[in-house]
Amino acid sequence: MAFFSQLDLQEGLQTFFVLQWIPVYIFLGAIPILLIPYFLLFSKFWSLAVLSLAWLACDWNTHSLDGRRSAWVRNWTLWKYFRNYFPVKLVKTHDLSPKHNYIIANHPHGVLSFGVFINFATEATGIAQIFPSITPFVGTLEWIFWIPIVREYVTSMGVCPVSSSALKYLLTQKRSGNAVVIVVGGAAEALLCRPGASTLFLKQRKGFVKMALKTGAYLVPSYSFGENEVFNQETFPEGTWLRLFQKTFQDTFKKILGLNFCTFHGRGFTRGSWGFLPFNRPITTVVGEPLPIPRIKRPNQKTIDKYHALYTSALRKLFDQHKVEYGLPETQELTII
Repeated sequence: MAFFSQLDLQEGLQTFFVLQWIPVYIFLGAIPILLIPYFLLFSKFWSLAVLSLAWLACDWNTHSLDGRRSAWVRNWTLWKYFRNYFPVKLVKTHDLSPKHNYIIANHPHGVLSFGVFINFATEATGIAQIFPSITPFVGTLEWIFWIPIVREYVTSMGVCPVSSSALKYLLTQKRSGNAVVIVVGGAAEALLCRPGASTLFLKQRKGFVKMALKTGAYLVPSYSFGENEVFNQETFPEGTWLRLFQKTFQDTFKKILGLNFCTFHGRGFTRGSWGFLPFNRPITTVVGEPLPIPRIKRPNQKTIDKYHALYTSALRKLFDQHKVEYGLPETQELTII
């Protein structure tokens, strides 16, 4: 009985810490968005709002430079429960020398990119031990760093803007041994992510290759096997009111936030029910062999295309070598559009 009670407690904690992930960002973001205008206009505490805005202005570029990484936050116990829910695993195939900087390109985006977050924005899978002397930075959308409190939270985990200025700084102005992790397909790829599918939005995504050439950062392919399996996506039949509503909502969401919104569901709290919890499916992020890249101040399109092709070939090789080991059928093909 004690065993089952302990097991239930562990599963409960895992579920809770996965469930809290997105709402925490919403809650932290809502605090300054609601309170700062209120304090400025209707409260005697207007000076607190002014100080908050002054701090944001003075500290504006920090997230594009070193940020404020916190080993304490990255090592929170809650991330280990988060990891064990799926579970998530990080696999190294080659060493990364601290003498170089790297762009680790990850695929697929999935709905919420659990693999990238747990493996690179936390120490739950032991990245500091797996890749010693390598400092990972996870690239995400710039506007997230415009929100007070949220920016402090994400920078503490080593998250940075996926902007040209931030990437150039990390890959050229800091010491070597930095690895910027970019989910290359972006939110557009989220619409392609369904269980059993291995479709990547990559053919026209060449900015990361151009950045690698400008900075001399080595390109590293990585693939999160199982990322597409943790949610089911729903696309309603054409011509129905549900499809019209879905498309209208997606277009509006993209116009306002610059994101693609996919209609998805996972499991609920009871067996067989629908909900927004991800399915308990293993996610294994395999990091491949670094591809040396020459540093070229102004690479032409021919050179960019050449190294993009080399990268794509290395990614296909990585996928084919590991797909069966991590749950995909041998006949599964990697589709790149």
